[in-house]
Amino acid sequence: MAQSPSRAVGALTVLSLLCATISSVATILIAEDDRRVRESLDRALQLEGYDVLTANDGARALELFQDLGPDLLLLDVSMPNVDGLTVCRTVRSKGDDTPILMLTARHEIDDRVAGLDAGADDYLVKPFALEELLARVRARLRTAGVDDGDLSIGDLRMNLEGRRVDRAGRMLDLSRTEFDLLEVLVRNQGVVLGRDVLYERVWGGELDVESKTLDVYVGYLRKKLEEGDATRLVHTVRGLGYVAREDA
Repeated sequence: MAQSPSRAVGALTVLSLLCATISSVATILIAEDDRRVRESLDRALQLEGYDVLTANDGARALELFQDLGPDLLLLDVSMPNVDGLTVCRTVRSKGDDTPILMLTARHEIDDRVAGLDAGADDYLVKPFALEELLARVRARLRTAGVDDGDLSIGDLRMNLEGRRVDRAGRMLDLSRTEFDLLEVLVRNQGVVLGRDVLYERVWGGELDVESKTLDVYVGYLRKKLEEGDATRLVHTVRGLGYVAREDA
């Protein structure tokens, strides 16, 4: 069945909101021939607020790199046409020091050494934890001087590097999980995020979507955010999920 124009426009609006919620957006190029892995990384990185480019082989990755100049490359080692090691060597041969993180299913030390010798900055073996990959991406972008950007909504400010939150000048004492949940919501402010998305991003998909854990942590957040009769920022959209937005 063909998608209706209104739904198509709605999807584009959601995507634009996802990519425009931080003040300084880094662009990441994913080169991965496994469609499921590529799409999963694309979705996760967009939820983190990054602009994302994707390629299913090394030849296309080199085209995108030359034309669009991303801030970081995620390269699968084993790809058709041109493999990740060749892409890495080609980029470095031009004197370009854009951060490169290699992804591979190979566990042998020789394979990892080959990637680093080709000029890669880091190496991650599949299967990997998404949180570890995101942490390495943030670290490489910081080293390269690419600002990850602080987040804000209304009178609330989030300092991502220091993991500090204040509202109207009042510092909030948030647990790690509370901070992670608030970060995902504020990065995508105005966009309703379903329970499945939030469980995947904050808890790594380890909990069932029917679990009440999410609701409990939303309650914790609201109690801290709304102290002193402050206006609500985290709203429930019944039957859909949660959204961060200022009250009209």
